[in-house]
Amino acid sequence: MKRSKLLVKILGGAVVLSVAQIAFAMTVQTRTDYTAAMDRASGVYKDARAKCEPLAGHDKDMCVVEARAVEKRAKASAEAIYKGTIKAKTDSRIANADADYMVSKVACDTKAGQEKDVCVKQAQATQVKLVADAKANKTAVDARDDAREDTRDAQYKVALAKCDAMSGAEKDTCVTSATTTFGK
Repeated sequence: MKRSKLLVKILGGAVVLSVAQIAFAMTVQTRTDYTAAMDRASGVYKDARAKCEPLAGHDKDMCVVEARAVEKRAKASAEAIYKGTIKAKTDSRIANADADYMVSKVACDTKAGQEKDVCVKQAQATQVKLVADAKANKTAVDARDDAREDTRDAQYKVALAKCDAMSGAEKDTCVTSATTTFGK
């Protein structure tokens, strides 16, 4: 069991590192890089899944779910890098929370009765918190973007108001300058 867990974590780390290297190399992947990252994630899953075959019972269940979780994280990360949007990054964080939940839930299967119920509730609470944090971060980023846009609009209006005091070619130059500066 410990050996298979270690192997799954090492393979998962390799996938995450390969995806992370692409993330540092460029903000957004090309379609080819994206498909390659998705194929690598699937390949790592298949290899890890094959290593689970000799196991039995709970050890096998844990091995399989950990392999699925590694694949889910890697694919979500690749998609977030490929799309490069706030929504995609949020979805990736939610997929990571779901993967953690999958593993935690299966880990709770070794317990019984009240202890198992508490374990499952704790796993659910952690997943809900991580999803809420991901959504809150998206909301905060959206709010900052809105504030930035509102500030830019206000600055543009001030620049136009200054231009109103001018006349002729000077006013035209001022308006053109304001329009260019504030991208309007």
